[in-house]
Amino acid sequence: MDHDALPPAKVELSDDDWRSRLTPEEFAVLRRAGTERPGVGEYVDTHTEGVYNCRACGAELFRSTEKFDSHCGWPSFFDPAASDAVILRPDESLGMRRVEVLCASCHSHLGHVFTGEGYPTPTDQRYCINSICLTLVPAAE
Repeated sequence: MDHDALPPAKVELSDDDWRSRLTPEEFAVLRRAGTERPGVGEYVDTHTEGVYNCRACGAELFRSTEKFDSHCGWPSFFDPAASDAVILRPDESLGMRRVEVLCASCHSHLGHVFTGEGYPTPTDQRYCINSICLTLVPAAE
C-alpha cells in the first residue's frame, strides 16, 4: 500500500506488530488491501444497532444508522460516522477505476466507495466495506 500521499497515521505499527495483533485473514485484507469473498462476512446481514470500529486500531468508522441492505455481498453504509473517520483515494488496481476507503487512524484498507448507483440513500453513495475490517460495538440497551 502506498502511504506517501496520505496524511500521517495516528496508529503506526510495523508489519510484524500488525501480524501479532491480527489474524492472517485480517492482515491480508486490512494491511494488504485484500477482499473477503462476497456474502460470507459476519456483518453482511446484521441489523444490530451500534457502532462499527476499525478492527485494526479500534477507531470509530461507521454507525448502524447509516447501514443499508445493498445486496452486494458486503456490509454497505451511505456515510462514515464522521467526515474525518476515513480517507478516500483513487484505486486503479485490477484494471478498474474505484475509490478505496482507508481508516484515517491507521491507514488500514476497508473497502471501496461507489457513487451514482441509484441506491435510495441520502448521499447516493455505497461504502462497500469488508466485514473482517470491522468490529461491531452494540448500542447499550
